[in-house]
Amino acid sequence: MPKNSKVTQREHSSEHVTESVADLLAHQEPVDYKRSVLNVTGEAWDKQKEGDEDLDAENRPAWNSKLQYILAQIGYSVGLGNVWRFPYLCQKNGGGAYLVPYLVLLIIIGLPLFFLELAVGQRIRRGSIGVWNYICPRLGGIGYASCLVCFFVGLYYNVIIGWSIFYFFKSFQYPLPWSECPIVKNGSMAVVETECERSSATTYFWYRETLDISNSISESGGLNWKMTLCLLVAWSLVGLAMIKGIQSSGKVMYFSSLFPYLVLVCFLVRGLLLRGAVDGIMHMFTPKLDKMLDPQVWREAATQVFFALGLGFGGVIAFSSYNKQDNNCHFDATLVSFINFFTSVLATLVVFAVLGFKANIMNEKCVVENAEKILGYLNTNVLSHDLIPPHVNFSHLTAKDYNEMYRVIMTVKEGHFKELGLDACLLEDELNKSVQGTGLAFIAFTEAMTHFPASPFWSVMFFLMLINLGLGSMIGTMSGITTPIIDTFKVRKEVFTVGCCIFAFVVGLIFVQRSGNYFVTMFDDYSATLPLTVVVILENIAVAWIYGTKKFMQELTEMLGFRPYQFYYYTWKYVSPICMAVLMTASIIQLGVSPPGYSAWIREEAAEKFLFYPTWAMAILISLIILASLPLPLVFILRQFHLVSDGSNALSVTYKKGRMMKDISNLEDNDETRFILSKVPSETPSPMPTHRSYLGPGSNSPMEMSSAPNGRYGSGYLLASTPESEL
Repeated sequence: MPKNSKVTQREHSSEHVTESVADLLAHQEPVDYKRSVLNVTGEAWDKQKEGDEDLDAENRPAWNSKLQYILAQIGYSVGLGNVWRFPYLCQKNGGGAYLVPYLVLLIIIGLPLFFLELAVGQRIRRGSIGVWNYICPRLGGIGYASCLVCFFVGLYYNVIIGWSIFYFFKSFQYPLPWSECPIVKNGSMAVVETECERSSATTYFWYRETLDISNSISESGGLNWKMTLCLLVAWSLVGLAMIKGIQSSGKVMYFSSLFPYLVLVCFLVRGLLLRGAVDGIMHMFTPKLDKMLDPQVWREAATQVFFALGLGFGGVIAFSSYNKQDNNCHFDATLVSFINFFTSVLATLVVFAVLGFKANIMNEKCVVENAEKILGYLNTNVLSHDLIPPHVNFSHLTAKDYNEMYRVIMTVKEGHFKELGLDACLLEDELNKSVQGTGLAFIAFTEAMTHFPASPFWSVMFFLMLINLGLGSMIGTMSGITTPIIDTFKVRKEVFTVGCCIFAFVVGLIFVQRSGNYFVTMFDDYSATLPLTVVVILENIAVAWIYGTKKFMQELTEMLGFRPYQFYYYTWKYVSPICMAVLMTASIIQLGVSPPGYSAWIREEAAEKFLFYPTWAMAILISLIILASLPLPLVFILRQFHLVSDGSNALSVTYKKGRMMKDISNLEDNDETRFILSKVPSETPSPMPTHRSYLGPGSNSPMEMSSAPNGRYGSGYLLASTPESEL
């Protein structure tokens, strides 16, 4: 026994020494009070349950290395949106000027909230359900809402991976199957498929060969067996990657996180060598500064920041919960946030280098087609040869020569110019054609790749990159479901993971009907945006205003070994909640102003047409938003009116293997503190971490607890190495 302990002092001194129960217990052999006469809970000792709790507390899985963890966070946050959403927003919202609001909002909203989620996950070492039950039991619905949103997003996100798998296998042939329109026999004649001729080869392959899409969401058309098989493969990949938790998914991340960067760099080098690539990049980053004053630009930038980092889904919390408590999560937050940003910029360079090449190809095609029209008019004397500049050579007609000829004809034939049906063929018009989402990946980019030398190789690389980007995000999304459920309900990891994937596949069959693409659009637009915004606002409020920003900063100081910048104090407490509230208001207004609808592919017209959702589809849409948000008020009401308990009011004290575990029950505030620590509660700091515990039925107010160097979750655990002065 240490010489300076109060017990030793009493043996060598005649003075009266007052010692607390904590002083005495700190030097005794481990005693389990559930099995002793000091059991005040009245509970029967459950050896199996206690063993499970000890195992969970002490043997929680951990990342094999810091690199594996960082790659997992990067793989989760860097997804398909970085490749096909960010470049579109950049083009639409002012080119290079869009990077300014995006970077500003990344710093004042994205980074602080990302750091917050990393910190609470690492501190409490549980999934989203356990974390928010710990911080504020009445807001425990946050964790359940996150799980539901993850489930909705995972349903349709894996369908996109299935589409990529289909294109991946179709890429192993030359020429690529979407490079030319199919020939069909009409009696004794062979003609080009009408739908393809009126659109394009890549558009036809996407809508007809891949999706076999119906004309509207109301026309189901039955299952598309090719896409059903691809969806099964996609869920099998996710299940295999997730079945052993981070032991299996962590190893997958080494490939799925790094391979996309290899492909992007290869595409950038190849793209820069293509004719017209510089035109695309210059068009992309030429700033339109007036766009920076448009509130819509800032709203879309905030939304992109929000989803790019995966805030609110629970995946960030799940991954960080497997870290050691002394891990520098501030460094992780900064590193991952800016890697995400630079990945988006890299992907934008690649996309517009390739689209610049495609625009030049399409512009040359336009010039050739319209030059043939002009030659026809010259031969039929509709146009005079005097209108053609003498230096123009139709055998080697450049875009510059055509534009000069076009302006002359338009000036001379001003009254009848429209009847000629000539196009301007401006490169700028081709570059201004905004394409995003599936239209970029499966139509525009695939069309550009058909003009590459060795096009099958580049197609295989591109779609393998999309599969890996999607798989990394899906692992994070599924972790947002599996980690909190396994932590909370103690189900078997393998059984739950397999069951979850099978159930998701069955429900996901709605997306592989012939009308399935329209349901993907519905879920993408409405299942996550509003509920996740509410979830993140409540996360911010729970930590900054209920748990307390000062307390949280103090715990971070003890956990990290240094005090985070005051910048985080003010962003968590004031800036982020206000910005998120403005974003939520803007999202609600946007939903009200823009009537819910979708772009349908009309087979007879070979063109897209905007349609409004029918009544039954509107009911599904509204149900998605309500169902994802329902746990928030439901859990609050149940706990506010003591209809359920969160389990924080049971008391048993256990010292075992150097850790202390407590459970508080059936004692008043003063009684429990006096029993555990000393006769005067106010004079003795509690070893429990700082938070207001929900005491369940019959409590008048939460018990205030002071901070401890090592926080704990639920029943709690405190390192026995805590100095006596702090007990």
